[in-house]
Amino acid sequence: MIKRFIIIVALLSTVLMAAQEGISSPYSYYGIGLTKFKGTVENRSMGGLRMFSDSIHLNLRNPAAYGRLQLTTFAVAGSNTQGSWENDQDSEKSSNTSFDYLAIGIPTGKLNFGLGLVPYTSVGYRILNTNTDLANKFTGRGGMNKVFLTTAYAFNDNLSLGVDVNYNFGNIQNSFTAVQKDIQYGTRIINRTDIRGFNFNIGLDYQRKISNNLMFYTAATYAPEMTITEERSSNVATITFAADGSELPTNDSSVTFPDSDLTLPAELSLGAGVGAPNKWFLGAEYGNVKASDFDFNTGFNGQEFKYEDASQYRVGGYYIPQYNSLTSYFNRIVYRAGFRFEETGLNINNESINEFGISFGIGLPAGSDFSNANLGIEYGQRGTRNSGLIKENFFKLSISLSLNDKWFVQSKFD
Repeated sequence: MIKRFIIIVALLSTVLMAAQEGISSPYSYYGIGLTKFKGTVENRSMGGLRMFSDSIHLNLRNPAAYGRLQLTTFAVAGSNTQGSWENDQDSEKSSNTSFDYLAIGIPTGKLNFGLGLVPYTSVGYRILNTNTDLANKFTGRGGMNKVFLTTAYAFNDNLSLGVDVNYNFGNIQNSFTAVQKDIQYGTRIINRTDIRGFNFNIGLDYQRKISNNLMFYTAATYAPEMTITEERSSNVATITFAADGSELPTNDSSVTFPDSDLTLPAELSLGAGVGAPNKWFLGAEYGNVKASDFDFNTGFNGQEFKYEDASQYRVGGYYIPQYNSLTSYFNRIVYRAGFRFEETGLNINNESINEFGISFGIGLPAGSDFSNANLGIEYGQRGTRNSGLIKENFFKLSISLSLNDKWFVQSKFD
């Protein structure tokens, strides 16, 4: 188990460093990109609920969930997203395959620990605006990643508290190229922003029996407003084009700006649900992001945009026919479904950019100690065609491995 995990860490770390671009969306032009990480495959398959936790799966959005772990748990996931964009004049398609997260949870008794790596936001777009005399090209890539360390304490079987300490890092590159008819040279500007700094997230998880077969679940998370450091630089160049269409820069010059502060807005979530343990669960959740405090500006686009406080709504659950069936594998499969509606906090041309998704998933038992493979699918939409904007449709297929093992087993014999 440990050797397999080390191999996975090495391979996926290499993939992450080689290719950060995990999204294709013109809306990732703004700020530090679109939020790419919306929970584990198991949680995303239930509408992105961050409130549900159990003893054999990681919940990477509520640190208190680590207090429930009974087995050492490894989690790794990747996804493929098929997208399409459309406005009043045209339509395009895209496809992206990306690494989603890598994490481990380690129970040691009442005090449990975890650590992991998450690509949190992503920037990826290629936009070409042309008319008879002028061609403008906008491209962007990069994003913000998180390395996190979690600790959670279980006061009893009902209540646990936890905290994530996150180190945020990454870079975002936005490029603008302008070429004019009958003029030999074009102009290219590349703005790069490097991000680094800490923030934290605290969580509460409370579960209690309300009858012999029924459990009440509730959870809350809160990430306070924090500032991290951004370092900006800009490169301006005159360009010509090679025979294959690639840009050949000349007379380029660069400037580096003094470090400045970037505000990560406060975020709150509250959720509650009911269910029969190991049989079914249904829950709902509300989230709020104080995105109006965010002030990152890429500086190219002439559109009027701003950030506003954002609300998020999620509903989801699961069903297991018979989790301990000895005669039927299919009875032990977990079936999940959910729905979410989220305001991104971005407002362009007085239009709020919203996003919704419908998700389904299954959990497939795999090996001993309740290890499992999880498949999730989500269909969603983002944006609008109003005010000259772009509407996106996306279909996301995700797969994860949740591998369990027993560590720190106390010997019964001397």
